[in-house]
Amino acid sequence: MAGDDFQPRWIRDLLRFLPLKSQFLLTGNVRDLQIRKIGDHVVAQPMRAVLAATLVEAGYAHVVGYDPVGGFSVLSQSEGQPGDADAVLTRLGLAPAEGRAAAGPDLFAITLERLSGLDGAPVAVVVDFAARLTIRPEALSASEHQLFTRALILSQTAEARPVGPSRAPRFNAVIWLADKEGDLPDWLTIGNPRLRHIPVAPPDRAARRAVAPSLVRGLPSAKDAAPEAIKEAEDDLVDTTEGMLLGDLSAVVQLARAEAVAVGDVSEAVRRYKVGVTEDAWRKIEPERIRRGADSLSKRVMGQEHALVHMLDIVKRAATGIGGRRGSGRPRGIAFLAGPTGVGKTELAKSVTELLFGDESAYIRFDMSEFSAEHADQRLIGAPPGYVGYDVGGELTNAIREKPFSVVLFDEIEKAHPKVLDKFLQILDDGVLTSGRGDRVYFSEALIIFTSNLGIYSTTPDGTRVANVRPEQPYEEVRSRVRAEIANHFKLVLNRPEILNRFGENVIVFDFIRPAIAEQIFASMIAAVLREAAAAGHLVSIGEEALAALRRLCTSDLSNGGRGIRNLIEAHLVNPLARALFDRARPGPVQVLAVRAGGVTELELADA
Repeated sequence: MAGDDFQPRWIRDLLRFLPLKSQFLLTGNVRDLQIRKIGDHVVAQPMRAVLAATLVEAGYAHVVGYDPVGGFSVLSQSEGQPGDADAVLTRLGLAPAEGRAAAGPDLFAITLERLSGLDGAPVAVVVDFAARLTIRPEALSASEHQLFTRALILSQTAEARPVGPSRAPRFNAVIWLADKEGDLPDWLTIGNPRLRHIPVAPPDRAARRAVAPSLVRGLPSAKDAAPEAIKEAEDDLVDTTEGMLLGDLSAVVQLARAEAVAVGDVSEAVRRYKVGVTEDAWRKIEPERIRRGADSLSKRVMGQEHALVHMLDIVKRAATGIGGRRGSGRPRGIAFLAGPTGVGKTELAKSVTELLFGDESAYIRFDMSEFSAEHADQRLIGAPPGYVGYDVGGELTNAIREKPFSVVLFDEIEKAHPKVLDKFLQILDDGVLTSGRGDRVYFSEALIIFTSNLGIYSTTPDGTRVANVRPEQPYEEVRSRVRAEIANHFKLVLNRPEILNRFGENVIVFDFIRPAIAEQIFASMIAAVLREAAAAGHLVSIGEEALAALRRLCTSDLSNGGRGIRNLIEAHLVNPLARALFDRARPGPVQVLAVRAGGVTELELADA
């Protein structure tokens, strides 16, 4: 960067108002590293070090630091100034030992008064962790009130003196570092013409770009890397750390050094730092398992070949890392599964989880019907400060922090409150969500799946719900009408087209269960019932006539899909079979000869 453009705005504001104000309050990103130019390089240093160097360059002879635990110490002093650190602290009336003096509210208050009347070269005191000087700013104790009253009066009575060849006026300044403006009493900070509040913003892209060269060159492998590789590593560091602090960037480089990450793999070090795991679990998935995925998935989700192919494409893209926008941090995959009830949407999510983890229960599932209230979003991210449950955290943010490599299922998303849906904008676009406690949780390793029944019904102008699609329609027509109704819901009903836009072409519409597929599902479920009976010690077979009768009963109405078939099998086979076996006097294999449907279905059994 040319000239002084590398300087953050807070430094420029501070330098501008040093001749005009006797006290300053710096709030916001004060705990982070700050950029500073040393020679031809821009480096990231702690706030107190950057602030001390800035003040010395601005004409201050000494910069003294204070915090409620460590007490007083000399942070910096200009060249040619006489005396060591003990001598500087003695000028303030302190009793130093080895460059430090004790802390305490009463002693601090007295020192501020001595500072105001100190003659000679100007001195600045940087009060770090100023928020910890009080228990409650709105209800001060007697000693706290006396301290800040004295600070208020001194800010008004302090006088500036000319310094240096330019004779620029300088006060013996007090600079408070706090997390937010409300950490100090309002009557000190608001309406005080001698105190300037300067917010310190998080680092932007320009700040990350300025400090990237010094950080990347700190990697051991950078010594032997080509200039093009160094430049690419700097770009990667800047692109993949959007929203992160300079302290995080420094920690990323330290992690890369500790784990011997090559200079060309800086983005991998960022990934490890964000999610807290060293291995890229997606790349550890056996390729052969995914190649066989179509066969295993089709056994559990029948008649939805188009949905299986699309979902497997998403999984393969996630495993190979192809298609992700560089540095975006977006989830590894996003899928919006829509279609009639009982056609296999949730089953597909379970099947994909088993394909990836070997355990279908390993996914993180949220039933969005439980999030229909306006403030239900607090369950996902956690309650904000001051509210009950703040210390517990959010269900979603906690789960992802514990298992960053996971499948996250949001079931029946249309039942969630629109305010809850807004939380997904951050997740789908940037792969990050800020919890109620202010922690950033990253979704870059997660596969996000939404399921919905949107588009199956539509609402007429008079408010009547009517079927938007019917089983007799061909799939292409079903797909087109469902997608159009989903678009209408997000754009016109919710007024949130941006959420729909995040799904892109990953809206997967399931078909109705067609008669031929219904017979396959029926056969699969009957076989499962007979296996369960055998496992319980009951050998049961079903005659051809009885099986045909059951097939007619259970597949005559496909409006509820596979779930409806399962319910009918339970009503016409499982319940009457359990009743008959329980009442049967003699054990042994049996065969179902006939099914007599009625108010209560009865089975005719015979010894096999």
